Amino acid sequence: MARVAVIGGGISGLGTALMLGRRGHTVTLFEQDTRAAGEDLNQDFFRWNRPRVPQAVQPHSFLAPVRTVLLAETPDVYADLLARGAREYHDFDWFGEHPPHRDGDEDLVTLRTRRIVLEAALTAAVRQERTVDVRRGCRVDALTVEEGRPPRVTGVRVGAAVHRADLVVDASGRRSPVPAWLTAAGCRPPVVESHRAGIAYLCRWYRLRADGPRDPGRVKPGSAAPFALAGVFPSDNDTFAVNVVLSTGDPTRGALTDPDVFEAVARRFPATAAWLDLDPEPQSPVLAMAGLDNRWTSLTDDDGPVVTGLVNAGDSLVHTNPTLGHGVALGLRAAQHLAAHADDIAADPAGYHAWTAQALRPWFDAQVTADRANEERLTESAPPPDRRAAALAACAFDDPVVMRARAQVRHLLQPAEDAYGTDEVDRHLAAWLAAHPEFSPTHDGPTRDQWDALVPA
Repeated sequence: MARVAVIGGGISGLGTALMLGRRGHTVTLFEQDTRAAGEDLNQDFFRWNRPRVPQAVQPHSFLAPVRTVLLAETPDVYADLLARGAREYHDFDWFGEHPPHRDGDEDLVTLRTRRIVLEAALTAAVRQERTVDVRRGCRVDALTVEEGRPPRVTGVRVGAAVHRADLVVDASGRRSPVPAWLTAAGCRPPVVESHRAGIAYLCRWYRLRADGPRDPGRVKPGSAAPFALAGVFPSDNDTFAVNVVLSTGDPTRGALTDPDVFEAVARRFPATAAWLDLDPEPQSPVLAMAGLDNRWTSLTDDDGPVVTGLVNAGDSLVHTNPTLGHGVALGLRAAQHLAAHADDIAADPAGYHAWTAQALRPWFDAQVTADRANEERLTESAPPPDRRAAALAACAFDDPVVMRARAQVRHLLQPAEDAYGTDEVDRHLAAWLAAHPEFSPTHDGPTRDQWDALVPA
C-alpha cells in the first residue's frame, strides 16, 4: 500500500483522498485554507470568501459520472448528498412518462445541487476516515525531488518540514503552482495547452418562497439571443441560479453586474423569465466570472513522464469553463482511477497519463470546440446557425430517442458524432422535420435593440 500526499482539499482532492483511504492507502491531504465545508450550507456558500476557487459560487449541475462514481465508491457520501438536499433529475423527466427502458438509461441523471453540498458531504466522510489525515491551514511550499531520468518526486515540503510520500497527487486546482516547482527543480516543463474561451459568465442566486409557487411548469432550461445565452440551474433546498453568458467583448457586459439590470435582461429570455415570475427571494449579488479558459496540463511529453512519483488530477490536470459542467465529473473519474491503480501509478505514472489522454482528453477537446462555436455565435458577425444542429436541439424536447442522444453527450457517455450519428436518430429527426416544415433556426431571447434599451450604455 502506498503513502500518498494530496495537495488541495477541494472536491477532487477530497474525493481522491477518500477513495484512496478506503482502499487501504495512507493518505495525507494538505489544504491551505483553514475553513472546511460544514453544516451551515448557506453560510459556507454565500459568506465564505474563496478567491482561489472562483467557480465555487457559480451554478452547478452534476453530470452522470458524478453520481455513478459516488454510488460505486462512496455510496454513503451519495446518500448524505441527497439528505443535504441534492435532487436527482432524469433527462426523461421532461416527458413526464419515461419511454421504454434501454441499457444505460439509468445513468442519464443530473444531480441538482450547489457545489458546496457535495463538498460538505465529502468533508464529513473524509473526517471519519482513519486512513486519511487532513491538515488544514498547511500550505505546501515545494516538492522534494530526487535526480534521475526522469527525476522522482519523493514528497512535499511544508515550511521547514518534509513529508515523504510514494505518490504525490496535485489537486490544487486551476492555479496550481506545481508546474513552476517542477521547472525550478530542473525537470522538463509540463506540456500546457490553453484556450481562452472569450465568454463572460454571470449569475445570481434565488430561493423560492416558502409560501409561494414551487415550479414554473414545463420550461426549457435555456434560451438564446443572437449575442447572449441565458439559463436556469435548479438546485438544492429551494435554491436556483439564473445565469447569462455573453462575449467578453460585449460593451454592455459590465452593466449586468447591477442586479436590476441583470434581472431586467433575464426577464427577456423565456427560460429565465418563467422562474423569476415565481417571485423568488434574491440570495446573492450578481456574480461575474470572466477570463475563462480551457487548459490541459500534461506531466508527460514526447519523451515520457517529465517526473515520476507525481500525477495531477481535477483542475490541475484538466480545467474547463463552466458552460458544459465537465469539471467535477472529470475530477471524480480521475480520482476513481487513481484510487484503483495507486500502487502501479506510484511505480510508473505512464499508464495514468495514457488513461487521462484516452478517457478525459476527448471531453476537453469537445469543450474547446463548443466554446469556439459559442464565442463565434455571440459576436455580431456570427454566421447563420447550422440547421441540422438547431433541429436536433429542438427535436430533443419532443422526441425521446433524440433526447437520449442529447443526454448521452451531455453526460459524457458518448461523443456527439456517435450519439447523434445513428440511423435511428436520423429517422426520428427526419420525421420531426417533416412534421415541422416551417422550422428554421431562431432565437427566443431579446433582439439587440431590446437588450440595449434595458442595459445602460
